[in-house]
Amino acid sequence: MNKIIQFFKDSYAELRKVVWPSREDVVASTKVVVVSTIIMALALGLVDLILVSGIDFIFK
Repeated sequence: MNKIIQFFKDSYAELRKVVWPSREDVVASTKVVVVSTIIMALALGLVDLILVSGIDFIFK
């Protein structure tokens, strides 16, 4: 039981050392992720469209 209590005490002590990002950092990172996701979705959609058009051309 002492090991469990010590584990939680150590975990709490480590969490107090964490430097949390500011709101501005989180917002900026979120914008980067959203924009990159949209760009990748458009790129993959374009590749898919090209491949499907090529397959349709070959088999028709």
